[in-house]
Amino acid sequence: MTDYDVLRVFCGPRGGYGNELGVVREGSHIPERADRQEFAAKLGFSETVFVDDPERGVIDIYTPSVRLAFAGYPCVGAAWLLDVPELVTPAGVVGARLDGEFCWIEARAEWAAPRTLRQYPTAADVDALEVPPPGEWLYAWAWEDEAAGRIRARGFPGRGDGIEEDEATGAAALQLTARLGRALNIVQGTGSQILTAPQPEGWVEVGGRVFLER
Repeated sequence: MTDYDVLRVFCGPRGGYGNELGVVREGSHIPERADRQEFAAKLGFSETVFVDDPERGVIDIYTPSVRLAFAGYPCVGAAWLLDVPELVTPAGVVGARLDGEFCWIEARAEWAAPRTLRQYPTAADVDALEVPPPGEWLYAWAWEDEAAGRIRARGFPGRGDGIEEDEATGAAALQLTARLGRALNIVQGTGSQILTAPQPEGWVEVGGRVFLER
């Protein structure tokens, strides 16, 4: 099988949790889109990244069922692994930077695939949700502390491809930040942490901790 790295992206303060990401550093080993899609489905991660040019940061992103023009946590993970100032995706050029224990990307909300951002009254309501049937991509969220910008969230892709709940979703966090127009500190899934900050002219920064699993 083709070699690949496994990262955990958007880990918690103690290094736990995070969403697993597969990264094929030598994308030339699987050049065809159909073969990349098959490989991503075989790995079964929420997303898998194929690196086509490590120096320029050219990447290609797949879920187990579809190719994505842009996705948040794969870009954060790839930027950390490649240590580049930008990534080139089909959606556009993504800025990247390392700041202490956090890796940040800068992107635009319209680059992300559409999602339903649904607010719930309390964090307990979000915790109590059951996985909905396949259909819409649902990002369920509630304020934990509105004054401090702290949010509890869960993500349900609804694609029917085996990923019932997404542990950490940078693109949805980006979209929510653009909608609310303020910096956010999001706890998603079982304990993953996503930080965001709106930037001028419609850009949004999304950051988190990344660890190499293997």
